[in-house]
Amino acid sequence: MMIESEIIQSIHLNYINVPLQKSLSDAKVFQGKQKPLSSVYLTCVRMETSSHIKGEGYTYALRAGGKSQYELAKELAPALLGENPFNISYLWDKLHWCGNTLSENGIINQVIAAFDTALWDIKTKKAGLPISQLIGSYKSSISCYNTTAGYLSFKIDEVINKAKELLANGIGGIKLKVGQPDLDADIFRVRTLRDKLGPNVPIMVDANQQWNLETALRFGKATEDCNLTWLEEPLNAYDLEGHYELTHRLQVPIGTGEMLSSAADLLRYIDHNAVNLIMPDAPRIGGITPFLKVLDRAREKRLAVAPHFVMEMHLPLAATYAGSIWVEHIDWLKDLFNEQVEIADGSMKVPKRIGNGFSFNEKNLNLFSKEDSIYSLD
Repeated sequence: MMIESEIIQSIHLNYINVPLQKSLSDAKVFQGKQKPLSSVYLTCVRMETSSHIKGEGYTYALRAGGKSQYELAKELAPALLGENPFNISYLWDKLHWCGNTLSENGIINQVIAAFDTALWDIKTKKAGLPISQLIGSYKSSISCYNTTAGYLSFKIDEVINKAKELLANGIGGIKLKVGQPDLDADIFRVRTLRDKLGPNVPIMVDANQQWNLETALRFGKATEDCNLTWLEEPLNAYDLEGHYELTHRLQVPIGTGEMLSSAADLLRYIDHNAVNLIMPDAPRIGGITPFLKVLDRAREKRLAVAPHFVMEMHLPLAATYAGSIWVEHIDWLKDLFNEQVEIADGSMKVPKRIGNGFSFNEKNLNLFSKEDSIYSLD
């Protein structure tokens, strides 16, 4: 008996802007390189198959580039119509070839991520499983830490108060932003937080690429007794040699990866033993398909992993990693989804819902939407 093939029947794109409750500043702002962050721009994909299975996905941009992502998505979307949605690797390559004159990484991968995530949502719904179980879960909960409390926009007393509140409500660790022009001010900030939170609370430190090797070494030596969980992005994101040097000279674990925009970039760090902690961002590197490749290689090297941002996407994927893994708590997109992340005892609970775990809130999606486009075989 011949089984009729499933095909992609329609694709609906939305360009949306989700405003933050308060503008935030990190080291890039304090160093005069960027303006404060006030919103998140997203390209959202809603895809439907010939048997009416619906898949959702998204990608994002901060400060600039969101509209460019959306316009490129409009060019790529027709290439998927009529295709079998379960041929995910093939379709990833097809979209990449559509934009291969742009680059091997960067915006082409970021836009593919929105479609790739929607295709995985369709696959898991067809299978009737949560994505974590379809891939192969190891864990039912994942250690989590909060980032938004530690921005440089907040004075250290504000950070301490926010941190204590978050810890009381189940968060497992606090990330502190550093990278100010005055290194001594950064060191004071770290020491003060450690003193107020006690010796056992995980504290992560993020310099947002603002140091050179000498400054990073000075900071690492000066804070050795602070028992930091990791030092994140101390150097330029593409400085593999510098990160290798820090990894082998400092006691604090070194991490980077969130700004890299292809799996290949991340794999170079892993293969060269240049970090203790790899920090992939699924929307930036092309979606779930390349993200899983990074997890596979990290597992071979027994590296710790801490995906960047979009906790709603990364949480169920983190459940498939056998080694040490953290999920970053940033709730900027919480109003975009019907479901909310559940937090208790320092961890996030992995959702058991069929599909990718979180679904768009149609009312809020329309509220945030600035533009939409529909493509169909009809």
